Amino acid sequence: MYQRILVPVDGSPTSLQGLAEAIRLAQTTGGQIRVLHMVDTLSIAMAVGAYAISADVLDQLRADGEQILQDARAQAVAAGVAADTVLDDGVHGHLADRVAEQVRTWPADVVVLGTHGRRGVGRLLLGSDAEQVLRTTRVPVLLVRGQEAP
Repeated sequence: MYQRILVPVDGSPTSLQGLAEAIRLAQTTGGQIRVLHMVDTLSIAMAVGAYAISADVLDQLRADGEQILQDARAQAVAAGVAADTVLDDGVHGHLADRVAEQVRTWPADVVVLGTHGRRGVGRLLLGSDAEQVLRTTRVPVLLVRGQEAP
């Protein structure tokens, strides 16, 4: 039961809550985790203009992603959980596509994902990665709701 746990992280407090839950689940089942980080080049390109992204910016995004993954792996290992990492350059698709691919190729038994739980206009404008992962992934998905700001 749940021996291979995939957990996407972006470094946000909400995604780190998902990571913490994935680690607890792996400790309980004796499983291992794979931590996935996707460099969000599409959002950056849309924000600054497709031609304004320099190689330096992309290199920094990748370096930041590697640090997020190293920190996540260290947290898992410190808790006694085997972990590996995958950095995706984000050029070919959305997070849900990358998660579905990892589920197929690794293969994962469950996905654990932190979610902001946006509703209404916030969800409409920002979309919901968690919802897309739920719709496109063929294994169980455990959504971990982020803590609300005081």
